[in-house]
Amino acid sequence: MGKVITIIGSGMMGSALAFPARENGNEVRLVGTPLDKEIIDNCRKNNQHLDFDRPFPDGVKYYQFEEWKEAVKDVDFVICGVSSFGVDWFLENVLSELSPEIPVLSVTKGLINLEDGKLISYPEYWKRELAKKGIKREICAIGGPCISFELVAHDQTEVAFCGYQTDVIKMMKEAMKTDYYHISTTNDVEGLECAVALKNNYALAVAMTIGLVNRDLGPDAGLHYNSQAGAFYQAVKEMRYILDMQQASRDCENIGIGDLYVTVYGGRTRKFGILLGEGKSYEEAMNILAGVTLESLVVARRVYKAICRRAELGQTDLRLFPMLKHVADVLDNGKDARFPWDDFTFDHTK
Repeated sequence: MGKVITIIGSGMMGSALAFPARENGNEVRLVGTPLDKEIIDNCRKNNQHLDFDRPFPDGVKYYQFEEWKEAVKDVDFVICGVSSFGVDWFLENVLSELSPEIPVLSVTKGLINLEDGKLISYPEYWKRELAKKGIKREICAIGGPCISFELVAHDQTEVAFCGYQTDVIKMMKEAMKTDYYHISTTNDVEGLECAVALKNNYALAVAMTIGLVNRDLGPDAGLHYNSQAGAFYQAVKEMRYILDMQQASRDCENIGIGDLYVTVYGGRTRKFGILLGEGKSYEEAMNILAGVTLESLVVARRVYKAICRRAELGQTDLRLFPMLKHVADVLDNGKDARFPWDDFTFDHTK
């Protein structure tokens, strides 16, 4: 017996999830945010997202945001498909109004840095903010290497669902898994969510090496893998330092590394990193990609601020994070994208 699944947020990733959800025999209702009116209008007219090259599976139902309460009637669970810039909007306009009995699965990626240098996931942030309103809720989440239009194309995709309520995440897995969408499960919410958010700022750094090759050898030089691999290695090393502080499980670390790989090779973060590597200033790169949502920049700044605070408190050594510091300096201090390669080396000899 299929489930009733409502997806709120009809951007690319939220909408992409409608494919495995519907193809697994569920009733799927796709709800746009107030920014998605044109998308929902087109879906109603053509059964297709404006950014996808194929139609939705037959039977997906479409709702404008004003109709969201109708769309969650008798629902088994809700998927949050907003971007990280919509976290507070989703909190105030959906989570604060939605029955706490309805499970929520979030695909929104990001972290919040606290005054003590701790990093918390969006599910934890929502949980704390809702508690202030007297609402008790646990929120599940999706993490892992997944590009939306490749999921739509049925490329083999492996992700993880996390949540503290094991029966809930297993129910969600059974509802969503297909022969191309493969799902692991974990109770390590903070570990998984931190891992897949960290990949954003480090993918930005690795992508800079592609732009640096273009700058030094010309746009026809092609991809050079030595520099990419060196940057990737340093990114993984720093991610693991942070994830160890977060007490993340090794499986979640590995998922984060997989997510780092896919983000380096596709999407908006790659484009921005290449522009910086080519010598564009932060402002120039932002102008070139005007209108593009760049969640990686928010993550990079928040993580750097958190690590600086932990260093001030004597809980870590900032010298362990030369790539993180470099990205922060490129974004906010006008530094050239050229890497401090010698800072990435180590000496473990006796």
